[in-house]
Amino acid sequence: MNTTKTATPIYQGGVLIPMLILTSLFFILGFVTWLNGPLIPFFELACELTESQAYFVTFAFYIAYFVMAIPSSWVIEKVGYKNGISLGLLIIACGAFMFYPAAATRTFVFFLLALFVMGTGLAILQTAANPYVVVIGPRESAAARISVLGIANKLAGFLAPLVLTALVLSNMKEYTADKIALLDSVQKSKVLDDLALQLQHPYLLMGVIIVFLAFLVKLAPLPEIDLGDDEIMNVSMLQQLKNAFKYPQLVLGVITLMLYLAAEVLAGDSIGGFGKQLGVYGANGDFYLKLTSFTMTAMVIGYIIGIILIPKYVSQVTALKASAILGLILVALIVSLSPELQIQLPGIPELPIVLLLVALLGLANALCWPAIWPLALQDLGGYTKIGSAILIMGIIGGAIFPLLYGALVENINNANVAEGIADTAKSGNQVAYAILFPAYLMLLFFAFKGHKYRSWSTNK
Repeated sequence: MNTTKTATPIYQGGVLIPMLILTSLFFILGFVTWLNGPLIPFFELACELTESQAYFVTFAFYIAYFVMAIPSSWVIEKVGYKNGISLGLLIIACGAFMFYPAAATRTFVFFLLALFVMGTGLAILQTAANPYVVVIGPRESAAARISVLGIANKLAGFLAPLVLTALVLSNMKEYTADKIALLDSVQKSKVLDDLALQLQHPYLLMGVIIVFLAFLVKLAPLPEIDLGDDEIMNVSMLQQLKNAFKYPQLVLGVITLMLYLAAEVLAGDSIGGFGKQLGVYGANGDFYLKLTSFTMTAMVIGYIIGIILIPKYVSQVTALKASAILGLILVALIVSLSPELQIQLPGIPELPIVLLLVALLGLANALCWPAIWPLALQDLGGYTKIGSAILIMGIIGGAIFPLLYGALVENINNANVAEGIADTAKSGNQVAYAILFPAYLMLLFFAFKGHKYRSWSTNK
């Protein structure tokens, strides 16, 4: 197959100002995204859900990427990259504002709709921002630039659960399942209504800040970029899709990204529920809600390592290989170690070692996103824009796998109860992490061979 000629961006300006703007954006977006972790056990309590039902939080949020990826590409084509970023932010703000009536009615479906709207805005923004950061500088250092954005994103992810817990959920010890079970139906309804209402003002404030940021981006000196797609401007979107799927590196990149997102989302969003199941409450009864911050800390460390090493000492391909191998080792340990093995760290409650291993998956995941993107988009030429949209569709892994995880957790835990297995035995929360083995195996394949393919007929 003859590949389309490589596009040469016309943007020749400095990288500093665009990177400062994009880094600020990704901090805000990380804050929005990684609030989902503490929201899962919160909604499980406030909306009286089963554990598997609570994971619809991640499904509603991440399925928007899959549904809106191609429409997002069309929107970017019509309004441009800079306006697309502003539009994405405004849509995210609309989703945040929807939390106000959702909390007033304590309606889980309404919360899910708000999360879907926020995910839609993120899909538009990601479609615009990710190719932007790839082409504004040398491709060899693209992974390092994306790592800078990743640090901002995951630093916000570290702060988000802490801020939400401090401002909204600091009194969770008053809302334990055991205490609520003792109430009559009228008292229970009032208590849970009061709990849900605590989300109103934080999300309202968040929406206002994001609207302000959208207008700042509109006025900012963020240049428009050209991905060199004049050669396909008269090709229909459907034909562009068909042509893009002729590139093996893109298709395999989408599959890899889908499975990697499953690992990233589970490591960040399931650790709170796992900690709750293991009884990690802390003095205030809310420590399990903060555990997402542990995963984010590991990811920030990974991104910093990436910035230092890539590409000067280590190629992004080598980094992806190391990430996959580390992920496989960690998953094997998570599903095999006894939950009774504890460790005491300064300033925090005694923790099961398996819980820290889940957090360390953040280290294994940190360099995957910045490595997969440039490898999957390499040599796509004028199809880079549609290729980016297709890659965004791979984020569906973050929607589907948490549901599978939640269903496995319930089935295994119910079976344990039926068989009278002691609480100290491995729970479904622990064993279900085995679904991540295929994710890291695919990462390993893509790093060693998959990214090199340029033809389906010869696998070369």
